[in-house]
Amino acid sequence: MVGFKNRYMVMEVLLDPNKDISGDDPIVVTQFNISKAIKDSILVNFGECGLASSLGSFQVKYVNPITKLCVIRVSRDEYQKIWTSISMVRRIGNCPVLFNLLDLSGKFFKYEAKSACW
Repeated sequence: MVGFKNRYMVMEVLLDPNKDISGDDPIVVTQFNISKAIKDSILVNFGECGLASSLGSFQVKYVNPITKLCVIRVSRDEYQKIWTSISMVRRIGNCPVLFNLLDLSGKFFKYEAKSACW
């Protein structure tokens, strides 16, 4: 029996340095915020069918709000679509952001070994 083939993307969330952090609505990077922004981007760029096909194994596994690193799990068949949608995300809430792909791997434990170096 073959299990699901997944890809794990280690992403860095780059917040806009020109944004006034002490403003009314400071952004907190959470799993919910990142997941919602990516799902909205998939819906806009690939439609409802693209969103439905991507949600099978899409999950934000880990978010560190201090270092702004996150690990996203997606299916092997859909990772390019998710990666494209992530690169189209420009805002989380009212804060401009950019995503930088640090690593793409097929195993989660490879991330755990490399995370000590980051």
